[in-house]
Amino acid sequence: MNNPAVILPDTMKALWALKASVENKGVADATLILIELRASQINGCGVCVDMHAKIGKQHGETDERLFAVAAWREAPYFSDAERAALALTEALTRISDRPEPVSDAIWAEAARHYSDTALSALIVAIANINVWNRLNVAVRQPVGSWKV
Repeated sequence: MNNPAVILPDTMKALWALKASVENKGVADATLILIELRASQINGCGVCVDMHAKIGKQHGETDERLFAVAAWREAPYFSDAERAALALTEALTRISDRPEPVSDAIWAEAARHYSDTALSALIVAIANINVWNRLNVAVRQPVGSWKV
């Protein structure tokens, strides 16, 4: 079947509105692209991995950063703020993997780099990409079936 958000137009509008609500709230567009890519990798959402890598390229992201986002801890290409956002992304995407999904250390590092508004935007952006991943994975949305 098609993606549920396509079948339910109000859902599509809500998800796009949620995405728009985090724009220009203190998180760089490049960081938002990186967290969308990383969550999509974790969730095995091929269509989103493909899409967010291509969107990253359109916004000037380098191949090195896009290729290395899955191994961001070992790669020298990311700022401390981006690393904090990626750590928060992994924690919120893998909430069932540990008793305390967002440790005090992860939270403190994110809060060190982002204001409450920006941190709120990060959390909402992470939640939103996880929704998209789950919708796409549920219906096995094919890679390349979207338009940028």
